[in-house]
Amino acid sequence: MRDNKAATFGGGAIIGTLGGLIGLGGAEFRLPLLIGAFEFGALEAVIVNKATSLVVVASALPFRASAVSLGDVAAQWPVILNLLAGSLLGAWIGAGWATRLKSATLYRVIALLLVGIAALLVFGHDQHASGLASGSLQFVAGVAAGFIIGLVASLLGVAGGELLIPTLVLLFGVDIKLAGSLSLAISLPTMIVGFARYSRDRSFAVLRQNQSFVVVMALGSIVGTFIGGRLLGMAPSAILLPLLAAILIVSAIKIWRHE
Repeated sequence: MRDNKAATFGGGAIIGTLGGLIGLGGAEFRLPLLIGAFEFGALEAVIVNKATSLVVVASALPFRASAVSLGDVAAQWPVILNLLAGSLLGAWIGAGWATRLKSATLYRVIALLLVGIAALLVFGHDQHASGLASGSLQFVAGVAAGFIIGLVASLLGVAGGELLIPTLVLLFGVDIKLAGSLSLAISLPTMIVGFARYSRDRSFAVLRQNQSFVVVMALGSIVGTFIGGRLLGMAPSAILLPLLAAILIVSAIKIWRHE
């Protein structure tokens, strides 16, 4: 199955489309696919997942610029730096743990967390809210949230958008479409830090051993993010919010069943 380039490209394209449309790296879907269909070991799957997600995140941000300008993203630099203050440290620590630990309990905790966030988005969010906190309290909450998100992102090999977007919407009162692009801008440096930490482990060799697979899936992901970026301008926020919640629930089910 790992040698089937059509399946690899197609899987990357579908997941990349979700990444471009919603602002996710798509890794919550890719991880079960890498372990189940392509038969990677758990830690190897996390590393391949992170490498591919890095491509998705890097390409999705400019592809979304037609609907959410890079100027609008840059204008939110205080929010970006607030979350990065915690996420970069969390990413480094999480990657270190992932090279030593395998915990089914962790996957179940994350699954429950995703369901909780989905419930908040559907039942507890006003799309015109100004944020749940302000001032120094908001800053401290942002650093703490960033740390947890960076930790989770590195442990599972994800971009962290499934947690970043709800945080941006609920804590900072950011519009859902802008939150998707901000999520990508925060995920990129966070993932690079985690990736640098993974490079120190011998399991990192999986990328050299599967170069062709990673390249094909990455190319499929770039095509997908381009499609997702074009679709973003036609998708109203009222649809994106419940769609994100549905993706979180599906992801939670997949992660809960993961061993």
